[in-house]
Amino acid sequence: MKRTTKAAAALLTAVLATACAQGSATRDTGTAPDGKVTLRYFTFSAAPDHVADLDTIVAAFEKENPKIDVVVETAPYADYFTKLQTSIAGNTAPDTFELNYENFVTYASAGSLLDLGTAAAGDDYQPSVYAAESLKAFTHGGKQFALPASFSTVVLFYNKSLFDAAGLPAPTADWTWAEEKAAAAKLTDKKKGVYGDFQPVQFFEFYKTLKQAGGEFLTADGKKTAFNSPEGVKAATWLVDKVGNTMPTEAEIGGTADYDTNLFKSGKLAMWHNGIWQFAGMADAPFEWDVVVEPGDQTKASAVFHNAIAASATTKHPAEAWAWSRFLTSSQTAATTRIKASWELPPISDQATLAGYLDNTAKPANRQAVFDSLKSIALPPVIARQQEMQDAMTEELSNAAAGRKSVQQALTDAAATIDGLLG
Repeated sequence: MKRTTKAAAALLTAVLATACAQGSATRDTGTAPDGKVTLRYFTFSAAPDHVADLDTIVAAFEKENPKIDVVVETAPYADYFTKLQTSIAGNTAPDTFELNYENFVTYASAGSLLDLGTAAAGDDYQPSVYAAESLKAFTHGGKQFALPASFSTVVLFYNKSLFDAAGLPAPTADWTWAEEKAAAAKLTDKKKGVYGDFQPVQFFEFYKTLKQAGGEFLTADGKKTAFNSPEGVKAATWLVDKVGNTMPTEAEIGGTADYDTNLFKSGKLAMWHNGIWQFAGMADAPFEWDVVVEPGDQTKASAVFHNAIAASATTKHPAEAWAWSRFLTSSQTAATTRIKASWELPPISDQATLAGYLDNTAKPANRQAVFDSLKSIALPPVIARQQEMQDAMTEELSNAAAGRKSVQQALTDAAATIDGLLG
């Protein structure tokens, strides 16, 4: 993930709020002389593996809504929010765009998002089409500022061929950290460039492993950090101790984009903590692989990520933005396209449609693990100054992984910084 500088992150909410206050006087209305509307949609999750799938959904929408043309714009996740922030600040925001759960509060609280409840006035919209908790996740101040579009979980990928060659049993849903650590050590062969494990040392892995260790990131009231604890030390140590032993060091990775993806796909990585969005990209891997619910420590805890579709508060086409957002998030076409392509999962309430995910014969075989991981969820902590929090946590964990600080000192320093963001 591209790191946002602390100065830029500190200005994010203010910049977004200022841009919304300025309005969009410099923007084209996007309406042709014949009354046809051009609607811009910005996304990070479609490229590179699901652009064609998104095109299928767009074509179906435009067939039902011949007066609307949807223009898709994509950016990799590492660049996405920088570009979105810039477009909002420059009064060139797309009409609709993708938001993740972690960043939703920042944009909603800054006034950057259209109240979709108002835009939906007069429509026959039925909220019950969505999973209730997913829909609720994208409300702010009692208003629906985005519609849930997809959810995904993190699982443990494993190279069955490497396990078989080493004579080791494959991971199971009952595994704990101890079993993972022992297997990773046996499967690591640095002379051959083979590593037993890969789990990024960063915010997104820490809050989850902290939950697995029995700890909490924030206090119950959300006003202070709670991770500088024995459970926090255990979780951070679990991540840091892999570096240089069963996974590459930061220096060996050298800032190479998609290093872990390429390592696994080349058959040089035995176990990989990653999300189900990787399924499509691994379809042609030249070895046998599968997935299992991630091992836990004191308890199981799986990261679950939600993405949603929001509309700009400055769009000239709120009704059309609503129509597209609703279709992309809840139509049968969108749901079945996602399921067929293994493009995350639609957060819909129709269990019969979701069951089709298990009927998909493409790898991995153990798709049930995706649903099993929902039994013990670890949601990311969310605050208004989200990016600063994530950057601070990742920076201090990186210091510990590189030996610049002890784990305890890194957590102490991270807690001091993040408590300041909460104050």
